[in-house]
Amino acid sequence: MKVHLKTLGCRLNEAELETWAQAFQQSGHQITRQTQAANLIVLNSCAVTQDAARKSRNFIRKIHRENPHAKLVVSGCYATLNQNEAAALMGVDMIVSNKDKDQLVEKTLTELNMDTMPTMSTEPGEISLFTRGRQRAFVKVQDGCRYRCTFCIVTVARGDEVSRPVQTVIEEINQLHAQGINEVILTGVHLGGYGSDLNQNLSDLIKAIIAQTDIPRLRLGSLEPWEFSNDFFELFQNPRLMPHLHLPLQSGSDSVLRRMARRCKTEEFAAIIRQLRLQIPHFNITTDIIVGFPGETEQEWQDSFDFIKQTGFGHIHIFTYSSREGTKAATLPNQVSNAIKKQRSQQLHELANEMKQQFCRDNLDNEFPVLWEAYSEPLDNGKQRVFGYTPNYIRAGCVIGSDESLENRTINAKLIAVDDNFVSSKIAGKQ
Repeated sequence: MKVHLKTLGCRLNEAELETWAQAFQQSGHQITRQTQAANLIVLNSCAVTQDAARKSRNFIRKIHRENPHAKLVVSGCYATLNQNEAAALMGVDMIVSNKDKDQLVEKTLTELNMDTMPTMSTEPGEISLFTRGRQRAFVKVQDGCRYRCTFCIVTVARGDEVSRPVQTVIEEINQLHAQGINEVILTGVHLGGYGSDLNQNLSDLIKAIIAQTDIPRLRLGSLEPWEFSNDFFELFQNPRLMPHLHLPLQSGSDSVLRRMARRCKTEEFAAIIRQLRLQIPHFNITTDIIVGFPGETEQEWQDSFDFIKQTGFGHIHIFTYSSREGTKAATLPNQVSNAIKKQRSQQLHELANEMKQQFCRDNLDNEFPVLWEAYSEPLDNGKQRVFGYTPNYIRAGCVIGSDESLENRTINAKLIAVDDNFVSSKIAGKQ
């Protein structure tokens, strides 16, 4: 049987797809990237905003139009929060809620009568990787969140915190590395809460991975800026832990953060950034910002904008607030008009682009080990431009011969010029 896996939304969803791909292959089934070639299609849906829920609905309809004969299984946050609506969409054969995700493959094969005799039961299956090429993989280490930020529906959909045992994570990483993966990204709904149910913490997990695996590069997914253990910052002294963190700030105004029920004030956030940058030169901090949260006054917006500018970020994911039924924020008074939200969003996009360009300029003339990817851009005169990422997650581009390949190799390169969406570089030692 040919299985096509698709996701919308967060990196955690992508990590879950990789786990399902492995399980389907171990059951003897084949993963295909072609929707129309599949006998079974699994969609991991999203509902972080109303727009994300709408996209999930539309995507389900699109999948059914493209391959009406395939069985269609829908999981994820949209399917969990809107189970009856999702089940009623044309072409949907089964809904698997978030709480049953660990059994998705087994339930699909059994309940849809697709659990056929494997044709590859004795062959080692490769884990199918998505979006990041064959050199990088996402590893889900925990699910659920104990906190209730007022704008967030995902924690309601995901439920209580559950952490994967350290040894299970290590075994998966060692397996990935044996298959040629050179970088893994740890993900979770509340990654910083890892181990809360195991009497451990994220630092314990990172130390164990560094000690018991040989994976060359370890990254952390989105991490809430609180609950860092005392030894967390020291971990970045190990060059295998990449000097980049995505710390969602959400707002640079303390009064807005209180309405969001965020657990980190701007002063505390600034202290974390100072500590990281003092310890590791060129440490890259990226973040999320919500524009136009209910009640956001002009003064609060200006305070937020000033704090963001003062802090400086390598990249910002900017979200215009949209009301989400089932969240406390949807019931708050003084909702901000769309016109004001659009204006503030444009202002922040301009600042974010300036800061990203500045961060790249600050890194010029430095040499970094770059993990090069498969994607390349053909150029004239028998040349191609290949791309990869520095440890601090700057996208580097380098021109090489069309008959050369750097794929999945870590080779030093010097950053020489800032382009629109990458930084030009040259291989170290080459003229």
